[in-house]
Amino acid sequence: MVNNVVRPPTPVNEPVLGYLPGSNERTLLKAELVKQESEILEIPCIINGEEVFTGDVVEQVMPHDHSHVIARVHMAGEKEVKSAIDAALQAHDMWSTMPWESRCAIFLKASELLAGPRRAEINASTMLNQSKTCHQAEIDSACELIDFWRFNSDYCRQIYEDLQPPVSPSSMWNSSEIRPLEGFVFSVTPFNFSSIAANLPSSAAIMGNTGVWKPSRNSYVSNYRLMRLMMDAGLPAGVINFIPGKASLVGDICMSHPELAGVHFTGSTAVFRKMWKDIANNLENLRSYPRIVGETGGKDFIVAHPDCDKRALTVALLRGAFEFQGQKCSAASRAYIPESVWDAIKDEYCEEVSKIRMGDPRDFSNFMSAVIDRKSFDNITGYIDRAKEDPSCEIITGGGYDDKTGYFIEPTTILCKDSRYESMEEEIFGPVMSIHVYPDNDFE
Repeated sequence: MVNNVVRPPTPVNEPVLGYLPGSNERTLLKAELVKQESEILEIPCIINGEEVFTGDVVEQVMPHDHSHVIARVHMAGEKEVKSAIDAALQAHDMWSTMPWESRCAIFLKASELLAGPRRAEINASTMLNQSKTCHQAEIDSACELIDFWRFNSDYCRQIYEDLQPPVSPSSMWNSSEIRPLEGFVFSVTPFNFSSIAANLPSSAAIMGNTGVWKPSRNSYVSNYRLMRLMMDAGLPAGVINFIPGKASLVGDICMSHPELAGVHFTGSTAVFRKMWKDIANNLENLRSYPRIVGETGGKDFIVAHPDCDKRALTVALLRGAFEFQGQKCSAASRAYIPESVWDAIKDEYCEEVSKIRMGDPRDFSNFMSAVIDRKSFDNITGYIDRAKEDPSCEIITGGGYDDKTGYFIEPTTILCKDSRYESMEEEIFGPVMSIHVYPDNDFE
């Protein structure tokens, strides 16, 4: 028994490193890129702390060089998924009764490993696996995840402290016990942010939950390395079980299991709706009502006022639409701009888009790289091709694409006469900005 009141270190945001020529961080990252690109990683399932090589292998390639294999991934079958659930349930008593500060200490250790000796490793894997530029990897797989682990530990403390009853009647002492869910949490994570991928299972774990982590099929390499990092920080066996596998197989088994206690999801709206329906249809077979937390797709927008800062608008259009090839739910994919403002910025905007460098993320001078896979490439180019054929649309930047080496799509801007045109309303998840110009006096 420890007779003290524990308070984790006050969290601070991790500084973003610049990777300037000659800097130590640039040298380390370049060396790590060379190391990782020269090897083919064998990625197993991790069940109860043990690596499980199933022999059912799929290859992971670089999106910017899709002939270059960087990993062989051993996919989970029914046996492995059920074993992962069993491992999570077996670890539940140990983990849920561990003092909260001890759980947080593990993830604070993980944050220190990521901020220091493992930073180049994780950033390099994100660059090669998801075709993120150096800066995009740094702000995601390093800084954002470090912040998640630091701030989540402090939020955990706040929950335990702040949810206590403020008043106890005479001769009584009221208190609240903040308990983890009874069962396991199923975490389904996206490709586009390594930080979110690790955060979904680990945030549940910080609060005493155990679970199964199904990573995206397009980010096995970076996600596996993050799983290993958490284990190296002291994560006990069975708390998080890493299960690469087909979404339908893993999802069906997990969501029909009687001990399903929660779902933590980031991905498409259609997938999340199906998951919710599947859980609802199986409620009679579940031990409890699962807590369902999901972040889904969006269609972010920019609305400009006639009095707006034109330079700021131009920068927002460029960075919002084309950083990480527009593969963010927060990406600015449509804009509504007054005629007077558009007349003033159009030439500069088009000129700046034409200067955007696109290519291999290992070339640190590139601003953009490839989209994530063939399915995404075909979907995005379909929107571009249809816009080319539609008389109500005009392609004013980009419009080209090439998949011979990697899945490259030029930063494309569609000028849409119809504010309800499909690219103005549907999530594209690629480097496509749709702009509708409206009369100044129509702003409401």
